[in-house]
Amino acid sequence: MIKKTAMIALIGRPNVGKSTLVNALVGQKISIVTPKPQTTRYRIFGVAEKDETQLVFIDTPGFHRARNKLGEYMVKVVEDSVADVDAVCLLVEPKANIGRQEELLIEKIKKLNIPAVLVINKIDTIEKAEALPVIAAYAAKHDFEAIIPISAKREDGLDILFDELEKFAVESDALFPEDAFTDQTERTLAAELIREKMLLNLDSEVPHGVNIEITKFNEREDGVVEIEATIFCEKQSHKGIIIGKNGEMLKKIGHDARAEIEKMLEAKVFLETWVKVKENWRDSGANLRTFGFREE
Repeated sequence: MIKKTAMIALIGRPNVGKSTLVNALVGQKISIVTPKPQTTRYRIFGVAEKDETQLVFIDTPGFHRARNKLGEYMVKVVEDSVADVDAVCLLVEPKANIGRQEELLIEKIKKLNIPAVLVINKIDTIEKAEALPVIAAYAAKHDFEAIIPISAKREDGLDILFDELEKFAVESDALFPEDAFTDQTERTLAAELIREKMLLNLDSEVPHGVNIEITKFNEREDGVVEIEATIFCEKQSHKGIIIGKNGEMLKKIGHDARAEIEKMLEAKVFLETWVKVKENWRDSGANLRTFGFREE
């Protein structure tokens, strides 16, 4: 029975490993992961439990310089996510030079006076001695509650991190049902998995300008889940790239996404996809609201 809980926000620049970390801590894939920046677009709650403690992790978009209204929304999600939590994990790469994004996030932590743990991710990419100047640089910038080197990809150091974060838990009933691991619906997760496969299969700006809308999600009597998805892109030329010659690219995206959705649902999936153009939707407040990017 859960007796203690804590809300922990994971923040950092794009591609520092926040989604990989939350997936590892939760033990389930709730956030899509790609090498491309701005993969995560909104905050995602992941639930991890140990003994009588429930930690709720908030995976946030990478903190970056916004270039459109969607980017502005993503930056605001990060800022809002640290406003009402029990602690913050600032994820950084093992580099001693502190970037502008990290400077701004540390300023935000100081301003709000939030307990913060520095998590140096990707520690498997350097020699152990190389971590010392990184620790020294950040320790000089802020009095972190703890500084913990980890490898989210290899799940190294996660027990130490969980034990440290458990110190911020307060007496409380469970914030999520004890069998839940995220606030995301299967419908939302399916849409995100399609977008993940687009990010992995398409180059350049094209996949960043897409949004997925699930128009049908229905389980048939024979157990097969029927999913229909509309892919919105910003330009007619992008539509052609997404579909590909003789429809081959769209088929590959659908094939890869279906396999992962079947794994998630533990059921056979019939997936149909269409591509439509909605020009410059990332810079339209009305379109963003229609797609669900609303201020909380």
